[in-house]
Amino acid sequence: MSWKKLGLGTKVFIGFVVGIILGLVFKEKVLIIKPVGDIFLTLIKMIVVPLIFFSITSGIFSIGDVQKLKRIGTKTLLYYIITTLLAGGIGIIIANILKPGNGIDITSIEASSEFKASKIPTLGETILGLFPSNPVQSLAEGNLMQIIVFSLFLGISITLIGNKSEYLKKLFNEGTEVMYKMTAIVMAFSPIGVAALMACTTGEYGLKIFGPLGKFILVDYIGLISVIIVMYLFMLKFMAKFPITKFFKSIGKIWVVTASTTSSSGTLPVTISVTKSDYKVKDELAQFTLPIGATMNMNGAVVYYSAAVLFVSQIYGVNMPISQQLLVILMTTLISIGSPGIPGGGIVMTIMLLTTLGLPMEIVGMIAGIYRIIDMGHTTLNVTGDVVSTLCIAQSENMYEEEEFTVENTVKQTIKY
Repeated sequence: MSWKKLGLGTKVFIGFVVGIILGLVFKEKVLIIKPVGDIFLTLIKMIVVPLIFFSITSGIFSIGDVQKLKRIGTKTLLYYIITTLLAGGIGIIIANILKPGNGIDITSIEASSEFKASKIPTLGETILGLFPSNPVQSLAEGNLMQIIVFSLFLGISITLIGNKSEYLKKLFNEGTEVMYKMTAIVMAFSPIGVAALMACTTGEYGLKIFGPLGKFILVDYIGLISVIIVMYLFMLKFMAKFPITKFFKSIGKIWVVTASTTSSSGTLPVTISVTKSDYKVKDELAQFTLPIGATMNMNGAVVYYSAAVLFVSQIYGVNMPISQQLLVILMTTLISIGSPGIPGGGIVMTIMLLTTLGLPMEIVGMIAGIYRIIDMGHTTLNVTGDVVSTLCIAQSENMYEEEEFTVENTVKQTIKY
């Protein structure tokens, strides 16, 4: 089969594998192709802000019914907050069972002067930070949470004025289509971009990750896999009532992009495409729930934060009672929602969390060195959670494409009779 006839998902996977092989063969010399991966990430960043702005706004007025919009919005927030809390709990449980910090030699931990402790934002500051005082500035700065909030207000306002907004509706619908076409152009470059990113990651870190932090990396990934097994499979089976084999048949197209870009928002074009085309979720729902999830639904991040806190406490022999561990889950949930607006991402947030809990920060310097390795898993779980929650909402609101389920029901009836 020729390269042109292969699907994009297959091409990206081939690029993913080729990148790993190049990294293992050429090691650090492969970093010469780093600009190729950086260009790919820059192109993705270029399309994310307008894509979110147009898709959320058009998705809201496409739903039409204000009461239905209110119901879907409430369900979306509940799903994202509850799954984030549960993921944090699973991370805590796994870290308590496997104890990744036990047996670590403290003398092998090097302090890093690169990171400074920061003041953790209060609940009030986090909530206030969601609302834009200047939407144009939010768009220019790429503050995704503020862009989402403004898009929500704009979409609702367009819905409320009814027929008077026909020209605006046409503008945003056409804008969404233009962004999808631009996304397709950028994603055509993705196999090369993914290969370059994975080659550089593998070439830079190689087998060095299996040092003092090897057990922590293992525990982190076990926690991520446990969330999929314990929570997502349950949600797919009993809440979304979605065929599990069908889900895993297509989710790999998303995973190869999340692992290479380590960006939920950067993966958004692929996430929306797979959810609509492979899982047959209606446009207006996918365009509404997935951009919000890419910004605030951080299931993978809370698994890491929870495990990191216990990891450090175990290294230094600090006993954390259950009450304090429950506080950690609440704090990590709040932190994960506030993460997108804080420069430095997970590393800075780790320092803030450890500082607040009065735990030593020396280990963060080492975690920073291999953070991309574990962040591949965090991003993958974050985006998977967005898709699973969207499928659950689609089931409860009957927002799958009807022809897909008409065919399935016809097959079921044929088998029955």
